[in-house]
Amino acid sequence: MPIYKTILLCKEEIADGTMAFHFEKPMGFDFKAGQFGDFTLIDPVETDVEGNIRGFSLASAPSDADLMFATRMRDTAFKRVLRTMEIGKEVSMDAPYGSFTLHNNPRIPAVFLTGGIGVTPVRSIVLQAAHDNLLHKIFLFYSNRKPEDAAFLEELMEAQEKNPNYIFIGTMTEMEKSGTKWDGETGYINKAMLEKYVGDLTLPIYYVAGPASMVTAMRKTLNEAGVDDDNIRTEEFPGY
Repeated sequence: MPIYKTILLCKEEIADGTMAFHFEKPMGFDFKAGQFGDFTLIDPVETDVEGNIRGFSLASAPSDADLMFATRMRDTAFKRVLRTMEIGKEVSMDAPYGSFTLHNNPRIPAVFLTGGIGVTPVRSIVLQAAHDNLLHKIFLFYSNRKPEDAAFLEELMEAQEKNPNYIFIGTMTEMEKSGTKWDGETGYINKAMLEKYVGDLTLPIYYVAGPASMVTAMRKTLNEAGVDDDNIRTEEFPGY
């Protein structure tokens, strides 16, 4: 893949402890919704043993004018530099990579099972599907501890208005710690919750994105429900 140079356009906090970073889209750069890139800091003011490179899902849709990724802001040298980076600062990007992309056959439903920052590639897919008027039936299950932690929550809910084939199911696991009203599901994603919205669980292709522990748990749940491994695609998000 070619190495691109791109500049920071803006940054914003989009959930508790989570920020989005918008970059200029390089001339001639194309990607598929759901893919990722490796971003490298150029001459950072500090570094540590984890280095100056991180892989981030491209949370922006291919049809968007700029590129965007979102990340939890841990206290590492990379994240500290990223948080304080001046607008117009240049980074390098090695992209696109990955096959966590929507299948081609619109007759097969797509079910996305996501937790926390694992929703970033799915945002790209959901927005692009609406832009392209795709006929795929898309279900997005999005699990967080509480609404304050959920990146892109309002946007992903409102996307249902643009795409009648898209259904959003948010669920919160620790609402007792929240100060926000929530009318959606509560508890962890399980077989009963999936059947409530999807029906026959053996028909869709599943896309699981989130922490390794969630990916493992969801695969076990799906296998026990009779879903073949060939119909499960995963993307694990490490804790950086």
